[in-house]
Amino acid sequence: MAISLSKVEETAPALVSLYKTAGASLSAHGLEGERAAVYLVVDYSGSMKPYYRDGTVQALADRVLGLSAHLDDDGRVPVVFFSTDIDAETDIELADHEGRIDRIVAGLGHMGKTSYHLAMDAVIDHYLDSGTTAPALVVFQTDGGPINKPAAERYLCKAARLPLFWQFVGFGDPDSKQFDFLRKLDELAVPERRAVDNAGFFHAGSDPRTVSDAELYDRLVGEFPKWLVSARAAGILP
Repeated sequence: MAISLSKVEETAPALVSLYKTAGASLSAHGLEGERAAVYLVVDYSGSMKPYYRDGTVQALADRVLGLSAHLDDDGRVPVVFFSTDIDAETDIELADHEGRIDRIVAGLGHMGKTSYHLAMDAVIDHYLDSGTTAPALVVFQTDGGPINKPAAERYLCKAARLPLFWQFVGFGDPDSKQFDFLRKLDELAVPERRAVDNAGFFHAGSDPRTVSDAELYDRLVGEFPKWLVSARAAGILP
């Protein structure tokens, strides 16, 4: 069951508007009543510092929570912070979302480089350990390409046999060559390289807070329904 509007009003009143907008987007994409685990992966590399400082990462976390409340029933989203290595694995919750990103980051060390595959591995492990058979939507935010491209590509292809859909979100200059790799990942051949198309990519620009809630949700869930169909056809989902 999804979390009800009254429950959101009671536990996270600041997220009511996001919850309603997310619900409208899910309905528009034929996802009303769909169950899914939702993950958030956030880039903690050095170039991300301004996005932590100005609240952009917190805003993304709040938006993902608003979406998750429709797809899952536990009121929490597992979060992985990554740079050169895994910096943190924790949760954000409806009841304790305000300022949560700042509190997590206050306990983290040096901001490193960008290594996707370790973060992907952490999500895969968490999903497998959870014992669920529900599909999962992984919102994977980054402001650049990975230091190890072959490893990231290999992990994405291996993960295609699992019920995980990776929605990559780019922060920063849309014209940066840094994002060419993510565009390539989005287009990897099926079935030659991976069992199904298990990834999407969109760019949220240099100031992602200016992307409207409605547009962000449409982009986050836009490719998810097509993946659900192909994953069920391939026997990846029941």
